[in-house]
Amino acid sequence: MAHDRKPTLLSRAVYASLLGLYRRRGWTAVAHRPIPKKAVVLAAPHTSNWDFIDFLGLTHDLDVRTRFMAKHTLFKGAMGPFMRDMGGIPVDRSRSAGMVEQMAEEFRKRDELLLVIAPEGTRSAPGDWKTGFYRIAHGAGVHIVCGFVDPDKREGGLGPSLMPTGDLEADMETAKAFYSSRNIVTPDFAALAAKLEERRGERQ
Repeated sequence: MAHDRKPTLLSRAVYASLLGLYRRRGWTAVAHRPIPKKAVVLAAPHTSNWDFIDFLGLTHDLDVRTRFMAKHTLFKGAMGPFMRDMGGIPVDRSRSAGMVEQMAEEFRKRDELLLVIAPEGTRSAPGDWKTGFYRIAHGAGVHIVCGFVDPDKREGGLGPSLMPTGDLEADMETAKAFYSSRNIVTPDFAALAAKLEERRGERQ
C-alpha cells in the first residue's frame, strides 16, 4: 500500500483482506537485490485475476512499495483516496503529453517509484507484449525489473533488472533468459523491437 499519507479505514480494511487471501495461497516471496529505487516492474505473466492479489502480497512480504497506472477518472470523488492508497497513479489520456511523458514526469518528481506494468496488457494473449513498458522506462531513464509469479512453484517477486539503452531486442536478453528459466512465455523481442521502431518512425 502507498504511504504518501495515512490510508483511509476502507483502504486498510481492503488491503488487509487481500493480504489474507494471498497468505492462504501459500506463496514464497523472492528477490534479486539490490532493488532499484526507480524502475518499471514487469508483472508477468498476466493470466488470472489472482495476479494482482498475489503480486500485492509478494511485494508486501519483500517490503517493497509499488504503484500502478489507472485512468484519471477513477481518482475522482470518493474513489480517489482509495485508488491512491492502493498505489494508483492517474493517467489522463486526453492530455497533450502522452502516457510515456506523464510517467516520465512522475519519475522525475519522485525519489522512489516502482511502477508495475503488465506487459501483455490483457489476459487474452499470453506472451503478446506491448511496447509501453519499454518506452516508459527508456524515456524516464530508469531500470526495468523482471517481476514474476510462478504458480507451479508458488513463488514470485522480483527478478533481475536491466537498464534500457534504446535497443529493445538486445536489452531484453536478460529478461528473456530469466523468464525462460521460469517457463514464462515471452514475445519475439525482434518483432517487438520492430514495432517500437515503427512507432518511432510514425512520430518523426
